Amino acid sequence: MIALACDHGALELKEAIKAHLEARGLAYKDFGTFTKDSCDYPDFAAPAAQAVASGACEKGIVCCTTGIGVSIVANKIPGVRCALLHDHMCARLTRQHNNANMMALGAAVTPPKMAMEIIDIFLDTEFEGGRHQRRVDKITALEK
Repeated sequence: MIALACDHGALELKEAIKAHLEARGLAYKDFGTFTKDSCDYPDFAAPAAQAVASGACEKGIVCCTTGIGVSIVANKIPGVRCALLHDHMCARLTRQHNNANMMALGAAVTPPKMAMEIIDIFLDTEFEGGRHQRRVDKITALEK
């Protein structure tokens, strides 16, 4: 299950992501927002991140106009490693090296086609472990 959330600035992107995940046969939980009415991104990104941290969702995708605000919010939740992604290489490496369990996208920054490619790479790339596990463990220790 993939947690999804956005603010009003990324509603169209989130809807496109939902269609993309459905086409791939992947389950998701939509934490909102559901309208273009002005809203506060923490109200939606935080519950999505909490679902990932608790294990209710395996991974998460959060979006706002730039992706910055939602990534900051998600990373405030212990157990979440959310990467703001703009390209293929970072999508691959954040999974391989950081074992990121959430990603953020900016609707005004990343075109929809590129966003779907980034999502696919993020979802399909496995964590390499090894020396990278030691580093992820050090990140996790900072939360305590």
